[in-house]
Amino acid sequence: MTTLFGWGAMFGSVSPSPYVIKADVQMQMLGLTFDRQIADLASVPKGKAPYVEDDGAIIEDTFFIRQHFETKLGVDLDAGLPDATRAHAWAYERMLEDHLVPIIVHERWVEGDNFERGPVHFFAGIPEPMRAEVAASMREQVRAGLFAQGIGRHSRAERMQLATRDVAATAALLGDKAFMLADHPTALDGGAYGVLACCTAPIFDSELPAIIAAHPNLSAYMARMQARFFAEDRWPPMI
Repeated sequence: MTTLFGWGAMFGSVSPSPYVIKADVQMQMLGLTFDRQIADLASVPKGKAPYVEDDGAIIEDTFFIRQHFETKLGVDLDAGLPDATRAHAWAYERMLEDHLVPIIVHERWVEGDNFERGPVHFFAGIPEPMRAEVAASMREQVRAGLFAQGIGRHSRAERMQLATRDVAATAALLGDKAFMLADHPTALDGGAYGVLACCTAPIFDSELPAIIAAHPNLSAYMARMQARFFAEDRWPPMI
């Protein structure tokens, strides 16, 4: 039995986490039959989602989840791609996940009232009066981590300039193709769609949706990915 642990639709997106979206898409691409359950971060060593339980084994992190199932099934999500294209895929994945995602996180957790619009709901299960204290403490940890990483040292306008460059590069890679690297989805599409979907979450006060909307090919791409992989929400509700 195989179970993907993460979160389903929140904030107007198919998941609040680009990484959960990525794992979900890639596992579908691999042809896996799997359940979806709400993550319990305290139950896994790395304390993050997504993670997978596959026949009793716990696999954490999207890279290792993909590697586990490709090896187990003898399947390559990038089959047929030349080495140079595979290198481009890795570079774009790292740009989106290690550069654009921290900008998304800063928008949600630090800027204005966006924390109250979104992330504060992650703490709804904690009883008062502890809830507010725990939420404030976690928000400060996220802010400090983003400052240490570097993204938090920029002004908001500077972060939006950087996001604009990341999104423009992604739109240029897509061009007039149906998917990022080919006429069919490859591994990069899981990560790219996850990040773009989280950029466009409508509940937040952010320039990111407009930055995406400036590229019609990305909007059309996201609609194709949504229809193909998330025509319905299969996740249980948050408790």
